[in-house]
Parts: sequence; C-alpha cells; structure tokens
Amino acid sequence: MRKPARWFSVLVAAMAWSALLLQYVLLLGQTQDNIGPWLGTLRYFSFFTILSNLLVALTASFALTGARSRIGAFFTSAGVRGGVALCIGVTGLIYFFVLSSTWAPTGWQWLVDKQLHYAVPVLYLLWWLLCAEHRQLRWSDALRWLLFPGVYLVWTLLRGAWLHEYPYPFVDVDAIGYPSALRNSVGVAVLFLLLGLGIVAVDRVLPQR
Repeated sequence: MRKPARWFSVLVAAMAWSALLLQYVLLLGQTQDNIGPWLGTLRYFSFFTILSNLLVALTASFALTGARSRIGAFFTSAGVRGGVALCIGVTGLIYFFVLSSTWAPTGWQWLVDKQLHYAVPVLYLLWWLLCAEHRQLRWSDALRWLLFPGVYLVWTLLRGAWLHEYPYPFVDVDAIGYPSALRNSVGVAVLFLLLGLGIVAVDRVLPQR
C-alpha cells in the first residue's frame, strides 16, 4: 500500500474506532442506572449504525495489516469492501433524510453523532473510491449484500419482541405494527439493492489499482 493510501486508512480507522468507543462510553453512562451494562451493551450492538461503523473500522484496520489471516483475507476482499461501502452509505443516507430530525444531541453526543453518521461514511466512501482495488465486483454481489441487513432485521424483530425496544422508529412494531414495519423494511431493502447495484456499476468503470 502506498504511503498516502496508508495514511488515509489510518484516518478512517481512527475516526471509526474513536466514535465507536465514545458512543459506547456515553451509552453505558445513560443505562447504568436502569438496564445495566449487559443490556446496555446489547442495546449498543443493536443499532445498524454501530454495526456498519464497526465494519468500517475493521476493514480500514485490516487494510493496514493486509490479508495475513483468514479474517484479514475476508476484510480485504473486494466484495466485503464494497458491501461495507453500501452499509455505511445507507447508514448516512437514512440518518440524514429520516432520523436526524427526530432528536437534537448536545455535547459529546453531538460530536459522536456527527462522526458516526457523517464523517465516517464520507471518509470511507472516499477511501473506497480512491484506495481500494476495483473492477472485481459482480452484479450478483448486490444480492449477496442483502444478507447482512436481512439478518439484522430478523434480529431486530426478535429482540424487539423480547424487550419491546426497537432501535429505529420505522421498525418499531409496538408503535406502528408489523404491517407498517415490514413495509418500511421492504423499502429499505429496495434502497440497499439499488445502491448496491450503483456501487457495482461505479466499481466497473473505476481504474483497477
């Protein structure tokens, strides 16, 4: 990896890891007097924002170390890098157009909110465009990338039925019912598919590095 690309990877990894750590500390501080650290940790990992930022952090970190292990080979593969670009891109778009108006964070929460939903998505997408290898994706990857959000949806519904707590209002079954939650989920799935096809199309015209 060339030096500019290496430093770009360091920047992306540092931004993602620092945001994840700060959000975890803030969330545990908010939940220690009610649901406690274990359920607080479960709540933390139940946000798609956290999972997509974690994927960014791991992908950027393994870009620095290379494919020296099985997990390293996984996170340095073109398919995973493209899938992570899709996940973090959807995270940023849905937050900007749907969720940002639903609350007004302040202080440290404001900072970590901007990192998770704006800085990390923009930095990773730029990193993928400028530093990743291209012309390795296939159109079928757009379908395979639906597996991760599909599993996440199943987990969200199961956890919600157990704890009556949902991470996002558009899948809050207790508030809007299963028909509306499933309709919203189909809409998000269509967004994933269309953006996934877009990522493959962009990858096929970018220069191979």
